[in-house]
Amino acid sequence: MIPEFSIIIPVLNEAGIINNTIAHIRSRAFGFSHEIIVSDGDESGATINVIKAERIITCAGSRGRGSQMNQGAALATGLVLLFIHADTRLPEKAFESMNAALSRPHIAGGAFDLGIASSKKAFKVIGAIASLRSRLTRIPYGDQAIFIRTRLFRQMGGYAPIPLMEDIDLMQRIRQSGLAIDIIKRPVMTSPRRWESSGIIFTTLRNLVLSTLFYLGVSAERLARYY
Repeated sequence: MIPEFSIIIPVLNEAGIINNTIAHIRSRAFGFSHEIIVSDGDESGATINVIKAERIITCAGSRGRGSQMNQGAALATGLVLLFIHADTRLPEKAFESMNAALSRPHIAGGAFDLGIASSKKAFKVIGAIASLRSRLTRIPYGDQAIFIRTRLFRQMGGYAPIPLMEDIDLMQRIRQSGLAIDIIKRPVMTSPRRWESSGIIFTTLRNLVLSTLFYLGVSAERLARYY
């Protein structure tokens, strides 16, 4: 049987949370045929080596989220690809919502609103602004759990081999092809750790500047030097 969903998790040094992530995804996907693929950016497989769950597809290769997701997608057999970060949690009825969105033929794929798993007001504001931005632009970021029809993803050549902004690049190409991107009004909850490690203001401004420069045509390779 062809799975309805292939869920791809790109990881690097996520041994501490990967088993919880897999358990969470399986609880949300209950009732839907699916496969889980974990793509490790550490060639030694430091994260995939600690996976306890059975029937998990794994691969390890060169570091880089775009290349890791492409490697995972190459192994996928499902009708829909869902790319989710290891520190992101899906909302209830996430799979029902994706099915509903993709029941409309003109919808190529989409993502969810963004929530950040913290009680701090600053994170609530960041999540609300990010969700509004993606609804207006129809260009979600990777931490919003992007999903896309598998056949279309492969027709478009997958993620571009660039060091960052691969999610924006793919969404732009989809829009330019004339297809629509749906933003589901159910937020994923992602960890605040990257904001907390570098500082909320710095991380927010850095992301805004880098994405704006990418929109204006600055290459991802050049932006990677500053990231």
